[in-house]
Amino acid sequence: MRSPLSLKPDTCTEATDVDAAGISGRVTRITLGGLLFCHWLPASRGVGMEQQKSAEAIVGVLPQTEGLNTMSRLEAGLSMMTGAAELAVETQTLTTEGSEQYSPEQVDEAVNVTAGTDHFHEEPLDLLSAVLARPNMQKAYARVRRNKGAAGIDGVKVSDLKAYLKCHWFEHKEALLNGTYHPQPVLKVEIPKSGGGVRQLGIPTVLDRLIQQALHQVLSPVFEPGFSESSYGFRPGRNAGQAVLQARQYAESGRRWVVDIDLEKFFDRINHDIVMSRVARQVKDKRILKLIRAYLEAGVVEGGLVAVRTEGTPQGGPLSPLLSNILLTDLDNELERRGHKFCRYADDCNIYVKSERAGQRVLSSVTDYLERTLKLKVNREKSGVGRPWQRKFLGYTQCSRKRNVRLRIASEVIKRFKGDVKATLRRGRGCSILKTIETLNPKLRGWMTYFRHIGVKAILQELDGWLRRHLRKILWRQWKRPLTRTKRLMQLGLGRERAKASAQNGRGAWWNAGASHMNQALPKKRFDRLGLISLVDYNQKLKCSS
Repeated sequence: MRSPLSLKPDTCTEATDVDAAGISGRVTRITLGGLLFCHWLPASRGVGMEQQKSAEAIVGVLPQTEGLNTMSRLEAGLSMMTGAAELAVETQTLTTEGSEQYSPEQVDEAVNVTAGTDHFHEEPLDLLSAVLARPNMQKAYARVRRNKGAAGIDGVKVSDLKAYLKCHWFEHKEALLNGTYHPQPVLKVEIPKSGGGVRQLGIPTVLDRLIQQALHQVLSPVFEPGFSESSYGFRPGRNAGQAVLQARQYAESGRRWVVDIDLEKFFDRINHDIVMSRVARQVKDKRILKLIRAYLEAGVVEGGLVAVRTEGTPQGGPLSPLLSNILLTDLDNELERRGHKFCRYADDCNIYVKSERAGQRVLSSVTDYLERTLKLKVNREKSGVGRPWQRKFLGYTQCSRKRNVRLRIASEVIKRFKGDVKATLRRGRGCSILKTIETLNPKLRGWMTYFRHIGVKAILQELDGWLRRHLRKILWRQWKRPLTRTKRLMQLGLGRERAKASAQNGRGAWWNAGASHMNQALPKKRFDRLGLISLVDYNQKLKCSS
């Protein structure tokens, strides 16, 4: 039966008398815009009447809404009619069948629950609105303020962000919601790497760091459940210490060969299409996908010129670590499918096997997977198979014992630590010893906190003695003349004759710093009173507190 209204060609109605659950009624099937609606009413509610009610009558009982055309009002009417009919069917079924089992209050409760859990018209989750929600943006703003950092190409500093947002946030938010926001290019910065070469960083503007942080806070809980238990980098509640402790357990279990895989310039060579396809597996909001793609393809400013970026996600933005984990989750899943025991921290991955032959086979197959499937390049010079005590992982190495394996600090890390300390002491030559110690302490505290899991104390004792000797050398140079040195040594407890002989020995500062007269005048307890952190003592304190 055709409605008198001018409907779309595929819109029609058809009525059929049925008997459902012992209740007579009529089902009306309505096809509207390619969608099928079923309208069922029991005969007791007057459905037995002939279907004179036209579409105009259905629309007429709806609230009059300005700007609602006839077609929209008809669709709304059919939706309301269908919902009411379904509710009536449930009520009739509950009261007709087994009425002796259910009270009227129970029937009403069941109807309310059914009406409240209807998911047929549920809207998909709007992730972008969640990103731009006020609580999420406030949390992101606090994080950006706490991280500080340099300004991007626009020159806006973190301290100026609040004033900038007051003037411009509304227009940026509208652009984000409309899908017309374009991130600004990142500022290229190069820093030296510990193993030689340089690492490229891309510093986004403060505004883009804020938006990326807001994105990260919403997307991280979406992807976090799918990440591997063997992945430790850039994840909440996980850290490098947990990774090296797990690596030690693998070695103690008999897996005394390690496959060390090094990805060459990983962050600079991430394939945009591959990482976006992995993001799209979980994210269906096209505006979010478009925004992430825009951040990946934002240009790089170097020497005043903007270069187009076709691959990579430069380190420096809050979104890069999450994208790297999303991409390398495929590697984690492949290793787990093969039954391997491994630890991965960002792009640093170690796989533990029981023989060298198995290690070589795993290295070859995993290299092939990374280069063919994920389009990443493996650095064959740095990658290899060896004993855990011959390789380093996150700055740690292991001792060669089979039981009760202990963690040690890698020799390259110790060499780099000494270089950093020397540079700090060199800058503080004209300062007082108290000022120099005040500058050193945060470095010592942070370094020891990272390497708190080592089980060898001898290296810490050696470093403590080396550091105190350098401080004695600074004092010896500051005293300059033999007369001043004699007075200072006497003030520190040496006898006159010994102080005079030591001050006039004619040897260099480094030799005197290690000689018995300076060790007696400036022992460890004196540096403790000056506030210098002892690595041995601080490590013991950390272990007691954990």
